[in-house]
Amino acid sequence: MKYFIATVLRKGKKEEIGLYAENKREANNYAKLKFSGIIIKVTESQEPFEVQFKKFKTTFLSNIKKRKIKPNALITAIRQLAVMTNAGIPIYDSLREIANATTDETLKIVFSKIAEDINAGHSISSAMQNFHYELGNLTIAMVELGEKTGNLDEALYSLANMLEEIRANIVKFKKAMAYPKNVMIAMAVAFTILISYVVPKFKTIFEQLHAQLPLPTLILLKLEYIFNNFGPYVLAGLIIAFIIFKYLINNHENIKYIWHKFLLKVYLIKNIIKFATLSRFTLVFSELIRAGIPITEALDTATSMIENLPLKKKLQSVISTVKKGGTLNKGLEETALFENMIIQMIRAGEDSGTLDTMIKKVAEYYKMRFDAIIDGLNEAIEPILLLVIASMVLLLALGIFLPMWNLGNAVQGRG
Repeated sequence: MKYFIATVLRKGKKEEIGLYAENKREANNYAKLKFSGIIIKVTESQEPFEVQFKKFKTTFLSNIKKRKIKPNALITAIRQLAVMTNAGIPIYDSLREIANATTDETLKIVFSKIAEDINAGHSISSAMQNFHYELGNLTIAMVELGEKTGNLDEALYSLANMLEEIRANIVKFKKAMAYPKNVMIAMAVAFTILISYVVPKFKTIFEQLHAQLPLPTLILLKLEYIFNNFGPYVLAGLIIAFIIFKYLINNHENIKYIWHKFLLKVYLIKNIIKFATLSRFTLVFSELIRAGIPITEALDTATSMIENLPLKKKLQSVISTVKKGGTLNKGLEETALFENMIIQMIRAGEDSGTLDTMIKKVAEYYKMRFDAIIDGLNEAIEPILLLVIASMVLLLALGIFLPMWNLGNAVQGRG
């Protein structure tokens, strides 16, 4: 992209406005379309230092603070874009308007850059390809769908609905986890206070009496020693270990795969991951099939959004089966992820030509299963919380009172 300066006459005054274009002809056309007034001339120029610095700063900060757009901001922006597209407003103007109006800095940067790329002649989907992380695969896939079908506004409306559905599931999960999280925090604070202030007082008594201490007391004293002497180091070690772990997960596919495989074996978590994944997969797949996208392309798009690698690998095998001439129900059956009832429904949909309807019903079924797991999460976690609380109370009680009882019995024996 080259930098041009357009000299514009407005209300008897000359103004010089900078713009980017591939060549002078494109710059002239752009200036006539965008700037009110009389275009006197358009000349290629050296990009001013302040403009270069501003671009560098924006690019640098966007790389340093690389993060996804907040779900609420993205959904609002997609809905605005759908409305403006439906009203016939050019995509470039719509993106610029949304970027200027939003308070989300990441969205502002992303939409501004996409608008620049569109102005340079790129399609909106190709311009979005540079922002997979910020926008997510679903957004890019649905925009591509809109371009292919010629119904971009309809695709954007569907995208906004799907993003709201996904956000609602996340919010529901966070609400369900609020109670156990608060209980665990309260337990951790209480245990820390007891270890820091209560146990040391009993430690002094035990040392003065030279009593033989039982195992629970020895465990408590050891924890107290580690906590009060090495507490900051232990905390720092845990933080560093967490950062290293996150780095390994994000940068090494094989480690990430092993971790995801482990999560699929953990009580409660495995069902949450499985049904959340299948719910999202079938939701997106049904929308794509309904829009008339070929099965292989729809499968490819739907699986590209799956985060759990073992589940993603299984569902990607369905694409291979379909490409080789196999049926969809056969491919899904081979993954061993779907119940026989679901396979029968999809087979019936394929045979009767109502696959889109059946897939939609399957998506509703997995949404119901996921909702049921989330709604019952508190009840499922309560036994675990009770066990942890009981273990901590028992350790504290036995660790403090057993030596007391032993001393009392010894005193009574001497008496």
